[in-house]
Amino acid sequence: MAAILIIEDEEDVSSMLHEALTDEGHTVSTIGTGIDGLEEMKRNSYDLILLDLMLPYKSGDEILKEMRAFSSVPVIIISAKGLVGTKIDLLKLGADDYITKPFDLGEVAARVESNLRRSSKHAVENRQFRYKDLLFDDLTKRACVNGIELELTAKEIMILELLIKHKGKVYTKANLYESIWQEQYLGDDNAVKTHISNLRNKLKKANPDEAYIETVWGLGYRLYKQ
Repeated sequence: MAAILIIEDEEDVSSMLHEALTDEGHTVSTIGTGIDGLEEMKRNSYDLILLDLMLPYKSGDEILKEMRAFSSVPVIIISAKGLVGTKIDLLKLGADDYITKPFDLGEVAARVESNLRRSSKHAVENRQFRYKDLLFDDLTKRACVNGIELELTAKEIMILELLIKHKGKVYTKANLYESIWQEQYLGDDNAVKTHISNLRNKLKKANPDEAYIETVWGLGYRLYKQ
């Protein structure tokens, strides 16, 4: 069973896809606008996205381009645009598959399963996350800069893991505290600030010429955009 997000503004199409994929055993969420869809992807994790192109406020190709800065989740484009050139452009932007409307629900279900299998196999094979000269191994929970292992505390490793797995996503102090400490955030940000500071110092010691963690004023922290 997978968590699937449908971003589609036509309610009948969205409802039809939701029912078909739910019948296949998946957990399915639906969003009707581009902006809301992008925000939903930043808030929650999904195993696959079904993305329409013609969406209110923000188009599907804009969403695809922006989300690839922080997510590698498989994306299947569903659109009435059947031109080969359009398909090629979207595949180059980062789409994993393309289905033209009108479509057969059986084909959609089969393509969803195919993309989920490929994604699952890739996830097992690729357990390392890279950012600049920083390498994080998800299996061993070790981080290296230029091949030199960092001596990190458990909390520092957990913070770095969140940031490097979701490059581009801004984590507020409340997000980090509740994710790492598993307690309700009551406004005391000293614990988060101290661990971020220590993590930055260790990264800076490993490579004084590089910057890794950015403070987004008024919002929180993320890895610097490359």
